Amino acid sequence: MGRITARTRVTRITVGGRTSRRDDLLAVEEPLEIRVGRVPLAVTMRTPGHDIDLAVGFLVSEGVISRGDQVAAAIHCAGADGENTYNVLDLTLAAGVPIPDAAAQRSTYVSSSCGVCGKASIDAVHTRTAHPVDDAGLRVDAELLVRFPDRLRAGQEVFEKTGGLHAAALFDGRTGEMIVLREDVGRHNAVDKVIGWAAREGLLPLRGMVLQVSGRTSFELTQKASMAGIPVLAAVSAPSSLAVEHAKQAGITLVGFMRGDSMVVYAGADRIVEHAAGHSAEHVTAG
Repeated sequence: MGRITARTRVTRITVGGRTSRRDDLLAVEEPLEIRVGRVPLAVTMRTPGHDIDLAVGFLVSEGVISRGDQVAAAIHCAGADGENTYNVLDLTLAAGVPIPDAAAQRSTYVSSSCGVCGKASIDAVHTRTAHPVDDAGLRVDAELLVRFPDRLRAGQEVFEKTGGLHAAALFDGRTGEMIVLREDVGRHNAVDKVIGWAAREGLLPLRGMVLQVSGRTSFELTQKASMAGIPVLAAVSAPSSLAVEHAKQAGITLVGFMRGDSMVVYAGADRIVEHAAGHSAEHVTAG
């Protein structure tokens, strides 16, 4: 697994039982400084791997670019001490693409738990998307949708070894095919890696896709889905109030509490259809 996992010695204690010492694997967390034209833009705490996808996805989420071909080159470069630790990535934008202004720079680092930390103002959080959700009449079969969490979990190779990573995956909303899966210590990084991969493949906007994530759904994830033109965002746990509010404003279908054959639809329930008996989507209407 290289730099994705690290080995450490741990003590396992069982109350009323024996104590043992053994080696254990941890998910690696390291900083990545993202630069654009040699100018620092943000530092995010991430699991190493797919760094270019992460950086390109971050630029899409921030509204700096709207397509993968707007990035001409990306290179890992040395840090302040002159050593290349592969924790600094410099992106070169294509000719004619405006460089980010000072308002786009994060005033602090982006932690692995927060994808909007360091935004200079509340207005900057509500980034305008270049890909309004327009899914050409996409309807997702509820029976198909409820299978996505198990398929996401089955694809989490590093989580299987460490138990310490979030995951995000893109599924074709019509066929159920899993297109790409990424893991990271930060849920927002996992989503950026997925979006960045799609951007580099020339797939934006992702109008026929479902974004399936592990854990809960916060505002930042609905914002990223909006910026990539993703019409359906599904999670195994609960959304926040702001996530629901933003999903409604952006026209995104937001699904949570995906457990077994049930789910709770918080916004855009008209996109979820039932083609098989015994599978139901509980429609929650906010007051």
